[in-house]
Amino acid sequence: MLKVENLHVSYGMIDAVKGIDFEVNDGEIVALIGANGAGKTTTMHTISGLIKPKSGSVLFDGKDISKISANRIVGLGLIQVPEGRRTFSAMTVEENLKLGAYLRKDKPGIDSDFAKVYKLFPRLFERKKQLAGTLSGGEQQMLAMARALMSKPKMLLLDEPSMGLSPLLVREIFDIIKTINEDGVSILLVEQNAKMALAIADRAYVLETGRITMTGTGQELSDSEEVKKAYLGG
Repeated sequence: MLKVENLHVSYGMIDAVKGIDFEVNDGEIVALIGANGAGKTTTMHTISGLIKPKSGSVLFDGKDISKISANRIVGLGLIQVPEGRRTFSAMTVEENLKLGAYLRKDKPGIDSDFAKVYKLFPRLFERKKQLAGTLSGGEQQMLAMARALMSKPKMLLLDEPSMGLSPLLVREIFDIIKTINEDGVSILLVEQNAKMALAIADRAYVLETGRITMTGTGQELSDSEEVKKAYLGG
């Protein structure tokens, strides 16, 4: 479904991503783990069209999307939930969700998806007239994910969904990620909480200073002594 081939991304003279290759198959959860500065968010932004690569390709459903605009990529069904939530703080929960569906014309489908996201995130239904900026960090993360779902994605790019959340909320967010995946949405997950990410991932890649250094199933990387030492506190 998503295939990244020999991807190079630079900021001026700095090479942030150095020729990486990876893929996400239909129906998978794939985790990309690594330390701060490894190039994880740069990779996500390049896939979603916010950054253009120096070279290499990003294929989605067999189409090279590396040179097309971010809004057209959204229209293809590849949606990013950015690090830091990025909700529209002066707009209500409901207005944020409506913006998620801004490219869609199927009003009955939009109404149906409102019902689905409110069922998945009941706290958002309780706060649908509340300004997004007044929500807690966990509720804002839920809103960012729900807004992405309103665009009817084939694949979600989740960038650090657990950042700044309490352990209880982290578990809740990861349970929701699994539910979204079980509903047919493929997921690429960038996450510093490697333990939680590997626990739900079908496959995973380790990114270090712009290069992929390890790959395997979530379980294989969880069991790796090298990964335990570097990322799991073992």
